[in-house]
Amino acid sequence: MPVSPASASRSRIGSIDALRGLVMLLMLVDHTREFFFIHAQVSDPMDVEATAPSLFFTRLAAHLCAPVFVALTGLAAWLYAAPRGGAGAASGFLLKRGLFLVVLEWTAVNFAWTFDPTPPVIFLQVIWAIGLSMIALAGLVHLPRSALIAVGVIIVAGHNLLDPIAIAPGEPGHVIWSILHDRGLIDLPWGGQARTSYPLLPWIGVMALGYAVGPWFARAVAPALRRQRLMATGSVMLLGFVLLRSINIYGEPLPWAAGDTALLTTMSFVNLTKYPPSLDLLLLTLGIGTWLLVALEAMRGRLPTALAVFGSAPLFFYILHLYVLHALNRGVGMMLGRDGPVSVPSVGAIWLLAVMVALPCWFACRRFGAAKRASDAWWMRYL
Repeated sequence: MPVSPASASRSRIGSIDALRGLVMLLMLVDHTREFFFIHAQVSDPMDVEATAPSLFFTRLAAHLCAPVFVALTGLAAWLYAAPRGGAGAASGFLLKRGLFLVVLEWTAVNFAWTFDPTPPVIFLQVIWAIGLSMIALAGLVHLPRSALIAVGVIIVAGHNLLDPIAIAPGEPGHVIWSILHDRGLIDLPWGGQARTSYPLLPWIGVMALGYAVGPWFARAVAPALRRQRLMATGSVMLLGFVLLRSINIYGEPLPWAAGDTALLTTMSFVNLTKYPPSLDLLLLTLGIGTWLLVALEAMRGRLPTALAVFGSAPLFFYILHLYVLHALNRGVGMMLGRDGPVSVPSVGAIWLLAVMVALPCWFACRRFGAAKRASDAWWMRYL
């Protein structure tokens, strides 16, 4: 059976869950790299001259994850709210869920990365950014759809104009600017620090645009028309990426340059800034993600159904895979008698290990998803 949309009020949309599951598996590969490729960590932006192509493109694939996931979060908010009264239902849910995710980032997620209840630095990453973006969207959903689209486009297309602004620690506005647009360390009252790994502003724009796309998935919209709109939108974004990146003037702080080989030139061309995500990165990743959504909606076979198992329990999978990876690394280290993290020898080993971790996580997600669907508990909606 093809994975096709069903009623927003009664059923999950299989293609959306499948796309979410696909990008989460790419995230799993990248997090496997972070836990198990300690001897060859990749910085942002990646050093094209010093990074092997296999590692470069493994890291590059992970750039698809956050933009697609944040956009789908906005879309999911519309699908949740449409049968429940619209903006009012969306606003309340987004506010409560956003606050829940912010708390989760500070607690369970950070502990998964460190296994330290009092780490010297708390890293505020994607769950934090999604949570705060949901809180912002809780207010934005009350705008007319045209105004919401305008806000989203202005933020996504215009935030790189703010790149020259830098506020040093101790100066007025440093904390808010570190949260909004410039990665930085924030001093905490108890003596630790927080690292704003995912500056917030662009993600608000991405989530707003995801919400604005929601009406294309209404029951009254013919699937063929929706796919046509999605293909056109994805094509415009990808064409915009090629044009902007080619002129090398705006949309990406890191200019590309011709290398000694075609491969190095290509790597430089697609080496894009993620923190915060540049306009070029968002055009490329959201364009690809939109095309993938169309492909998954029309796809037959077991693959989209299997991917949807991950995508239907995204928060559960996110937390689960972090604890599994970290515990596995610690456990293997103890078995080998090593004091410190264990590192695998090759990029191929990263992918193989990620597959091995994904398999038990799939069964766990399937079971959790069934339990969530069968439960009437209000708090299950937040997991």
